[in-house]
Amino acid sequence: MGKVDEVFMEKIPNFGNVITAMVTPFKEDDNQSVDFENVIQLANYLVNNGTDSLLLNGSTGEAAQLSEDEQWHIVDSVRKSTPYGTRIIVSTGDTNTKRAIMKTEKAFKHNANAALVVVPEYIKPPQKAMYAHFNAIAKSVSDKPIIIYNVPSRTGSEILPETVAKLVCDNPNIIGIKQSVPNLDRVSELRLNCPENFQIYSGDDSLTLPMLSLGAKGVISVASHLAGEMINKMIRAFKDGKTDIAIQYHQLLFPLYKALFMTTNPMPIKEALYQRHLINSPTLRTLGEMNTVEKENLKKALMAFECCKNKYMQKMI
Repeated sequence: MGKVDEVFMEKIPNFGNVITAMVTPFKEDDNQSVDFENVIQLANYLVNNGTDSLLLNGSTGEAAQLSEDEQWHIVDSVRKSTPYGTRIIVSTGDTNTKRAIMKTEKAFKHNANAALVVVPEYIKPPQKAMYAHFNAIAKSVSDKPIIIYNVPSRTGSEILPETVAKLVCDNPNIIGIKQSVPNLDRVSELRLNCPENFQIYSGDDSLTLPMLSLGAKGVISVASHLAGEMINKMIRAFKDGKTDIAIQYHQLLFPLYKALFMTTNPMPIKEALYQRHLINSPTLRTLGEMNTVEKENLKKALMAFECCKNKYMQKMI
């Protein structure tokens, strides 16, 4: 990268090791209203328990079910009610490029530190169209950080490393990617073809440690709602060269990861947060509740995790 690009990169906030893709708490009323008081409580809990940065209005936050007013009220509430310096990333993707540009520009007007832009879902654009889409968005906010979100299991198509590399070369404000692709070769290809300071984040909790070994920076996590400090310790241990300790953390966390994805996200994490009294209701707007067996299995998994954590934590410090 040239000197101008290096100057830009120096101004980018450090989003840290653990970015939590925060759920949106709802009330148990007829309208399933957003519980903004609970939103603020949860955001503050997270930033005090291992979360380095918050991602708002993503798929875990059920953004597709939120009105535009609700989305911006969430951003404003969290910005105003969390400690000074809290880093906030806002999800602004859309199948329509013009709408995505409008959302992205608006996110920065609402004091976001970065925008997460997902590959357009459903329409399955070819790589050339993906390039055009992200290029237009990045150029519309050329002095603001953009993170690409690559999640083919939800969108139906994957942006390839060579397309990402071209975008990064042409747009230094594309500073990272949330990579939710169960193909570790893709991480190696991204690391080989993108600048050293391009930030790769795992989008799958269970792949965090393997991806770190291939050059990822951290994770955009769901499990960090419950285990943010432990996930952060795992990442720090790996970066400090204490791989044996990092592996122990991973093994302890792995059953939790699996339990939180036993059915469609964010159903399990909202139920888990409800069971842990961190949100007031497990309500979702369209997915419905977990069934009785799933709830019981999740409860057992959470109890087992807490038991193992208490038993082995001191050995890992």
